[in-house]
Amino acid sequence: MKSKSNRPVTHQIAAAAILVLLVWLVAYPLALVSLESFRTSGVPSLENYREFIRHPNEWRALWGSLWISVASVALSAAIGIPLAFLFSRYEFPGRRPLGALVALPAVLPPLVGVVAFLFLYGETGFAARLVEHVFHRREAPWRLEGPAAILLVHAYSMYVYFYLFTRAGLAAIDSSIVEASAALGAGSWRTNRRLVLPLLRPALTGAALLTFMTSLASFSAPYIFGGGFRVMTTQIVSTRLNGDYSMAMVETVSLTVVALLGLFAIERSGGRDRATGGKKGTAPRAKPIRSRFSRILVTVLSWSFAIVLLLPHATLLLLSFVPAGTWTVEAFPPQYTTRNYLSLFHEPERLRPLLNSLWMASGAMAAALALSFAAGLVVVRTSARGRRAIETLLALPWAVPGTVFAIALATLFGVSSPGTGRFVLIGTLWILPLAYLVRNLPITSRALLSGLRGLDSSHGEAAASLGAGPWRTLGRVTIPLLRPAIAAGATLAFVTGLGDFVTSIVLYTWDTRPMSLEILSSLRQSDVGAAAAFGVLLMILSAAVFALGSERTGAAS
Repeated sequence: MKSKSNRPVTHQIAAAAILVLLVWLVAYPLALVSLESFRTSGVPSLENYREFIRHPNEWRALWGSLWISVASVALSAAIGIPLAFLFSRYEFPGRRPLGALVALPAVLPPLVGVVAFLFLYGETGFAARLVEHVFHRREAPWRLEGPAAILLVHAYSMYVYFYLFTRAGLAAIDSSIVEASAALGAGSWRTNRRLVLPLLRPALTGAALLTFMTSLASFSAPYIFGGGFRVMTTQIVSTRLNGDYSMAMVETVSLTVVALLGLFAIERSGGRDRATGGKKGTAPRAKPIRSRFSRILVTVLSWSFAIVLLLPHATLLLLSFVPAGTWTVEAFPPQYTTRNYLSLFHEPERLRPLLNSLWMASGAMAAALALSFAAGLVVVRTSARGRRAIETLLALPWAVPGTVFAIALATLFGVSSPGTGRFVLIGTLWILPLAYLVRNLPITSRALLSGLRGLDSSHGEAAASLGAGPWRTLGRVTIPLLRPAIAAGATLAFVTGLGDFVTSIVLYTWDTRPMSLEILSSLRQSDVGAAAAFGVLLMILSAAVFALGSERTGAAS
């Protein structure tokens, strides 16, 4: 009886410890940035904000971030939702493999995708040179620069959110509901508009939220293709590199406010109607396209779209065999070599970024899983005070752009003041894994919280009735049942850390540079082949981890 009475006290101590750790890692850095933004030369002042208001460039960058994010949501929805309906509701040749290929952009890390677009559709890329050759032009037919270029990259990489979320939502709708609508005389268009889309609102809200936040935090596409067009993520980094730290703090706060307002607005608009399909039966079966002409047309268009999606991957693969300095004005590279790949593993300076990315992504993933699992047990399995605060803090890094959090962590760990919980980690090998850990918390915690809430409590009760203690029940029952959630969280966390660019560009040093920064460095040195080889390696590693995670998830379930 004594151990049982002590259990709530133990739970409260665990909750307090986790809460303090999360406040230190998540809330404290953001609070420091907010406080620093109100200081000028160490004295409390509003001068930084007055300066921000007086500069039109700051407002233009903030407005650019906002409208680009809203436009990215609209474009991604316009592509992803129809594709989800097509591959979920209609049967045609090649539907299943095509349905998988449509999700391929998710395998490309952000910077790698941008690099692929640069060499495929840029003014010196394959597409532009093909047009020059066919139409005998002496100059590039276009410039891949500015907001249109950014939106093109965003639409390519982010429509996948709407596609996957909408497909999942369609699979959760009971076929009897659709059949009842048809029996009452409603056509397909009216059924989809009046019945299916309202049922999909939670899924569409989730996709819109993820797209908006990803676009708002986007750095790679604006950095490479922005030209004279600025968004706040690039503005923050530029201001910080110019040594104006006070203004960088104000910009960081402004972007955080926009992110939180966007998060609130989208969640509120989606929260007005929480209807769900309440799935009790099976999802509607895919209907065959009866018209032979329509079936051929849909098949041809679908495969053409899949080929377009594969072109960036193929471009990276081709360029990875190009020797440095050999490709200038030719339509296609004149020489090819395997040296770019051999140098990755035989030259220490090339190998170091690969090893850095692997150990930092792995360490951050493991730490994020451990912290999320402990926090999840407290939130789901106990009645300790502070549970809601813990869950909010776990999700907060996802609601704040990566550039913002990088600046916040640089502020926290750039000063030695142990009494206030501040230590110098900037310039050490620990700052990037710690940053990846904080950025991974929303991914791992959401997966584990969903898994824990979906577990049947009777399993644990049965183990306890057979004499198993809490730790044995955890190791022999709970963790095996959570393997799908653990695999999903681990996969996404590892891939996110492996391809990170936004956080890394603010916090890296030469010795801790990851693969994403080595890609950028190779591009600046005009070593296209080395940059592409790193990109292909990142792409292969990401795809392999996704495949392994899917296999483990499937095996566990």
